[in-house]
Amino acid sequence: MSPLSTPTLLLEPSDEELALRSTVAAIVAEFGPKYYRECTELGRGPEELWSALAKQGFLGVHLPEEYGGGGHGLTELAAVLEESAAQGCPVLFMVVSPGIIGLILARHGTVEQKDRWLRGIAEQGTRVAFAITESDAGSNTQNNTTSARRAGDTWLINGQKTYISGADDAEAILVVTKTGVDERSGRPRISMFMVDADTPGLRYQPIPTNTQMPERQFTLYFDDVEVGDDRLVGGEGGGLKVAFDGLNPERILVAALATGIGRYALDKGVAYARERSVWDVPIGQHQAVSHPLAEAHIAIEQARLMTQKAATLFDCGLDAGEASNMAKFAAADAGLLALDRAIQTHGGNGMAVDYELSNYWGLARLLRIAPVSREMILNFVAQHTLGLPRGY
Repeated sequence: MSPLSTPTLLLEPSDEELALRSTVAAIVAEFGPKYYRECTELGRGPEELWSALAKQGFLGVHLPEEYGGGGHGLTELAAVLEESAAQGCPVLFMVVSPGIIGLILARHGTVEQKDRWLRGIAEQGTRVAFAITESDAGSNTQNNTTSARRAGDTWLINGQKTYISGADDAEAILVVTKTGVDERSGRPRISMFMVDADTPGLRYQPIPTNTQMPERQFTLYFDDVEVGDDRLVGGEGGGLKVAFDGLNPERILVAALATGIGRYALDKGVAYARERSVWDVPIGQHQAVSHPLAEAHIAIEQARLMTQKAATLFDCGLDAGEASNMAKFAAADAGLLALDRAIQTHGGNGMAVDYELSNYWGLARLLRIAPVSREMILNFVAQHTLGLPRGY
């Protein structure tokens, strides 16, 4: 499937989409939930899975062909994420590197930057982290204080970023900085720089969490981290627009990840409800068990439909802000609901490690908070869709 010129939402998947989904599912099934759990327990990234998907071109399926990508759209990358998660491997870093960074570079990178990083992402699965969040700024990027100032022919970056996913496995980090103040508006000038992960002056501090996923979270400290003009992505002062161009894809891909988790959980819950017998009948015969699973399935399908709408609008070059936010909101709720229902169906076994359900709880719960909270999505819809006064 290539990017659409007009918004057409297919109600049935095409043969090409079915082939993409089945191929990705088959690759990831060779790894599966046990592999995912082992990577988490060992504190390392899913290198082998990442390489397998990169080798087949699935991590760059949405990127330009001239830089080694598949030339398709975000719809296809969302399918890759969903099918990977549905096989028990919800790799969050797929959202960040091929998703956010890949699309930002494709839209705003110079020819040299595309040759250096975009081609690597598309062809080899090069991993690039995204450093935007700060502890004192919350969802207000303009309150970020990490700064970059000119020093002759270079820039010096100072400050800190927090909750940066997978920074330890990244080869480079796209960093959002403040480079002065716009004289007309009085607002910060935001600029973005690509920083090599081993640049002197850059320190990493792990943030302990209970999310039980391979990607660890980090606080990054920048102490006169030096970069050249060739690392400036989107031009000086153009960083806010560049960042926003990565945020709708982020929401869409997180939605795909969440629905994939929900599908994985439902498959296990339904299978257990068929196999587990009490009083000589499968527990799935009882409506107290079957109805919660059916309700979760409905929620997942509704979220998938909104996710597909958002991806279609994005691929058509249309405004996908509302749909992307709604997709993320619906999918995060649906994924967590499905996981909870599957755990409940298993009874005490739902919390047993060997049943590989409860270990996904932290990630599924996190997706209701990040990358944008439910509250900020409701703010967006209230203001931009309903036309209500801004409340923040």
